[in-house]
Amino acid sequence: MKLSFFGADQCVTGSCHCLEINGKRILIDCGLQQGRDEVSNDEFPFAANTIDYVLVTHAHIDHSGRIPMLIKQGFQGRILTTRLTAQLLEIMLLDSAHIQEQDAEWKNRKGERSGAPRTEPLFSGDIGNINQPIIRDPVQITGADYVVMESTYGDRNHPEHWGYTDNLARIIDKTMARGGNVIIPSFAVGRTQELLYFIREIKEQHMVTSCPDFPVYIDSPLAKKATTIFDGDLRGYMDLDAVWLTRKGTNMFRFPNLQLTETSEESKALNEDPTPKVIISASGMCDAGRIRHHLKHNLWRPECTVLFVGYQGEGTLGRQLLEGAKSVKLFGEEITVQAHLENFTGLSSHADRDHLLKWISGFQEPKPQHVFVVHGDREVAPFFAKTLEGMGIPAHAPQYTEVYDLASNTQLAPGYLPERKVSKVTPGGARASAAYERLVSVGAMLNESIKRSKGRDNKSLAKFADQLRLLLEKWDA
Repeated sequence: MKLSFFGADQCVTGSCHCLEINGKRILIDCGLQQGRDEVSNDEFPFAANTIDYVLVTHAHIDHSGRIPMLIKQGFQGRILTTRLTAQLLEIMLLDSAHIQEQDAEWKNRKGERSGAPRTEPLFSGDIGNINQPIIRDPVQITGADYVVMESTYGDRNHPEHWGYTDNLARIIDKTMARGGNVIIPSFAVGRTQELLYFIREIKEQHMVTSCPDFPVYIDSPLAKKATTIFDGDLRGYMDLDAVWLTRKGTNMFRFPNLQLTETSEESKALNEDPTPKVIISASGMCDAGRIRHHLKHNLWRPECTVLFVGYQGEGTLGRQLLEGAKSVKLFGEEITVQAHLENFTGLSSHADRDHLLKWISGFQEPKPQHVFVVHGDREVAPFFAKTLEGMGIPAHAPQYTEVYDLASNTQLAPGYLPERKVSKVTPGGARASAAYERLVSVGAMLNESIKRSKGRDNKSLAKFADQLRLLLEKWDA
């Protein structure tokens, strides 16, 4: 039984791990990679047609976004997931495929071209935050032989729980009084619906006095479709408050003066209308989607507010703004940052450090033989692994393409840390070479092929080795 690490290894996005057992290869997640730690999204470090199953932990794009590419490159197996995740994947994968097609078009324009004891590994996916609206809190799991767990907030805690509704109302009220717009970059699935839940409460309780009937626009076709799914059958997923609201006939995500845009013309019209408004748009890290147009038209306006409500990955435009960028380039124009910037750090779908530690401490029988710490920044995942080691829990933060034998609890092959990309919005910074990243990805594929060649006849292995040696000698000449 082998476990290979093909994504979210000492970085926060692109979750992708491969479990090999009884001659089958099971991919756990196949996510899109984003931000500074991004390796090539164009190729996999394995052959897609060798995968038998894909298990999707949840629908977020950094866990599912490369499934269309996997299928295009030859995957013909089954995809396994839960009922509501399957519904969300139907809309999200079409959106992801569209984004990847746009990225490819942009690059082209730019010229970048058995008898052993049974072992049960557990993959955490994203360990959910607690005390969040709509969805019930995560349930503690008590036993596993191995654990692959996330560490997004492995080095810090969320702020003490405060009233999201009160603070959101305060920000909206002040911005409306100044005559500005509230621009909220938001993930289309989950976060947008939470915001609608809070704004419904704000309107019901008349908490915004400067403009009580303020308009709210969801400017994301994907968020519009996702909200329709959230409006449907959530049995088995809702917390007690959501169940109570549903039973008394309250629509958790609808309220007066809410409008959901569809076309690009409707989106553009929002920035031509001087009426103060709330605009919720994707993507949540500001690296793609309609939100970039809204930032272009509102960042320079001191009466406006940009409110961040989710994690901003290294190298993303969102992180750059939060770190104090005085100006950013959007669509070829240098935009001065004069709008108010706010950050709701506690509003996250990820558990913080204390809850991660509580979660892993809850394993009693069997206790994990080893914990693989993934889905955390390069500075965070190893730190959290050392924290677990200090608690007497064997752990480490795997590197990209690392291979581990679960039957013997030993590492079979070390991985490597891909060269970090220079942020696209760093003044004077040079873009990392796409060709180099492609070379690294092909090298990983070669390494995987060599590992699979073990046991083949010596004549074939010798021929393969000679061909590689000649190629390397020619390259280095």
